[in-house]
Amino acid sequence: MTASTSSALVARLRAAGSVFAEDEADVLRSSAASPGELELMTARRVRGEPLEVVVGWAEFHGRRVVVDAGVFVPRARSAVLVEHGIGLVGEGAVVVDLCCGTGAVGVALHHEASGIELHAADVDPGAVACARRNVEPLGGHVHAGDLFDALPDELHRRVDLLVVNAPYVPTDAIASMPPEARDHEPRTALDGGPDGIAFHRRLAAGVADWWAPGGHLLVETSTRQAPLTAEAFEREGLSARVVRCEHVDGTAVLVSSTA
Repeated sequence: MTASTSSALVARLRAAGSVFAEDEADVLRSSAASPGELELMTARRVRGEPLEVVVGWAEFHGRRVVVDAGVFVPRARSAVLVEHGIGLVGEGAVVVDLCCGTGAVGVALHHEASGIELHAADVDPGAVACARRNVEPLGGHVHAGDLFDALPDELHRRVDLLVVNAPYVPTDAIASMPPEARDHEPRTALDGGPDGIAFHRRLAAGVADWWAPGGHLLVETSTRQAPLTAEAFEREGLSARVVRCEHVDGTAVLVSSTA
């Protein structure tokens, strides 16, 4: 690609609203097998499709994961679940990536913490299919269903760590999200109810049936909503505290079993 052609690509992306046009142009160029494919990819991105869907992958915690159309795209801030989860598991630990989307968080934990038994689950059939492409080659297991209903009975009282990126966008705030999320990701992956904490309350009510003694749960949330998330678990008599990962601007609530 000539310098003028490269500049034209960046200009097209910038005109379409890309804040990181140069970086996106590099990803598109490296992913396209031919000039024709590059043009098709660029046209899709200019129309507003998420870059990760256009190229079919996302980088998360230093590794690529497959991203299919219509599946929640992993965000860098979700690495807070990995960074704080690594120190909570050891050899043979049972880890569940709940509301897994692509399965990116579970995949990252599998690579960082050796010898874990990995399970992932999601209610969306497209996410389940995508997660299987990422998780099953590692020997993990992917389940379909709504929160804990997805998990097999054999995991009762055996889970050492649950990592959860349940929807936490307040319903009324979805309209103000960037169009690549609002228009191309399933609402079921975004809508957290009126205050964004509806799923966190359901997690708080059900987690005790799944924890192994000394188990933990890490649930992603926002800085603004973190007190509400922590309160949801504390109302169930659980110990909860807010944790941060500054370099990815990620916030989570860490909940620990009292058993």
